[in-house]
Amino acid sequence: MAKTENKQHIWNVFSSPTKKAFFSPDDFGEEEQLIAKTAEQFVQKEIIPQIESIEQHDYAMTRRLFKQLGEVGLLGVEVAEEYGGFALGKKISGLIAEKMGYGGSFSVSFNIHVGVGTLPYVYFGTEQQKQTYLPKLVSGEWIGSYALTEPNAGSDALQAKTSATLTADRSSWVLNGEKQWITNARIADVFVVFAKTTEGMTAFIVERGYPGVAVGPEEKKMGIKGSSTATLILEDATIPVENVLGQVGKGHLVALNILNLARLKLAFANIGTSKQAIELSVNYSKERKQFDQPIQQFAMIQEKLADMAINVYGAESAAYRTAGLMDEQEAESDYIAKFAMECAINKVKSSETLGRIVDEAVQIHGGYGYMQEYDVERLYRDARISRIFEGTNEINRLTIAKALLGDDPSIQLTEKPNQRNEQFIHSAKQLLFLGLKAFSDCGIQREEQEYLRLLADSMIDIYVMESAFLRTENSLAKQKDCQQLMTHMLCEEGYRRVKSNILSSLASLDVNETVKQALLNDARTIDVPMYYNSILTKRQIAQYVINSGKYPI
Repeated sequence: MAKTENKQHIWNVFSSPTKKAFFSPDDFGEEEQLIAKTAEQFVQKEIIPQIESIEQHDYAMTRRLFKQLGEVGLLGVEVAEEYGGFALGKKISGLIAEKMGYGGSFSVSFNIHVGVGTLPYVYFGTEQQKQTYLPKLVSGEWIGSYALTEPNAGSDALQAKTSATLTADRSSWVLNGEKQWITNARIADVFVVFAKTTEGMTAFIVERGYPGVAVGPEEKKMGIKGSSTATLILEDATIPVENVLGQVGKGHLVALNILNLARLKLAFANIGTSKQAIELSVNYSKERKQFDQPIQQFAMIQEKLADMAINVYGAESAAYRTAGLMDEQEAESDYIAKFAMECAINKVKSSETLGRIVDEAVQIHGGYGYMQEYDVERLYRDARISRIFEGTNEINRLTIAKALLGDDPSIQLTEKPNQRNEQFIHSAKQLLFLGLKAFSDCGIQREEQEYLRLLADSMIDIYVMESAFLRTENSLAKQKDCQQLMTHMLCEEGYRRVKSNILSSLASLDVNETVKQALLNDARTIDVPMYYNSILTKRQIAQYVINSGKYPI
């Protein structure tokens, strides 16, 4: 993508989308809700009763579940109809991934299959490759996997050492190397494998039955125990020449684009699991009594429930906004690369939201939350990986910050709005622009990661604040009063974090004190909107959660 095109896209993020263009889960109609209900019922009736078997690596059970998912049409949402799918787009696939987020470690197997295990063929496959593999993947006859990481190439995955050499007769490629921590490894029928050729990184379609292909033993993991994770071993593995996916030497385009989509899909799964943790917590807090009353009547427990709901509302609003924008621009070339920053934002926001929520869920359960017979113990362990895979959150923060620093920070802001939530968003943007300009003027380098983290965190907050605000303004949902209250808190607390981040970064610049003081003064002159009564607001939100017995929207 040309730099000027990328620049225009990033600044469009700062220019609020029109209400008409904005999408949120409140906009789903009856047909979409029926699809969601199908996924929800499948999880409740078919997956949750089998969680213990899945956790014990009952591969036959897992394969049977994939076949059933294929039969009800939940594996082909992003695949064209001519290959057995439905071509329903990112919003619907996100909705299904969210519902599958209730399915424990099986949701990881599911997301890998329908995401990185299937989408490389959709976006980069030849017609013959699509006809060969997509119908099998959509039906659940075959299970897909994706092999990028190596023992010495994790975050720096494009430096992988696995090699691919063309045979003398040019009929095959011979692959040698090991791919580590491969999800679905022991149940997969086909892998998308990345290897180095003389022309550069290249993606290959590797079937399990090809000579030289083997899978190591299951890894012993902290969490997500029911998803298969093992090493893919390639020893003189012979791959037909027609199994190159995309172009020779252009495998990085496959890897990076598909990882963008995987990050967004992971965000939806994290949102679903977060809602599950809220439901478990509010119901337990109703049953558990201390000092002769249910613990949900205690103010600090209510504050926890409110914070859980607030954070989910922000993550959910941002994820569906991104999915809606991607669906709108799907016809454009390189549209996936355009959304690298938003996908990274959603991955970081949702995974850290999930981490906080499951931690508080265990706290609400007290000592029982530490016991394996309670589901929150498993959720707590399972959640930890979300901040690591599909690119660590540190790597994703660098993606966000570098996208921002690659632009011209002198863009003009619109006039200050009157509505308080809009004022918080406007002032937060002013602070971020000030920080960007200061970093540009002071020559902050991309390797100075502490500054980049502060920029990224500010951008995440702004995107979430704006997404929640636009969603609430558009919403016709029954619980709009609750949405408004949660938006108040997202905007106020987000603004406070942005201000703290930018002031910290400006104070840390290696410039003379006069310049530094001038920058800090500029930051302090930005208007501070009147804060809300956060204690009362959170008490009100908590009552919505308690009355609903779950996430209230």
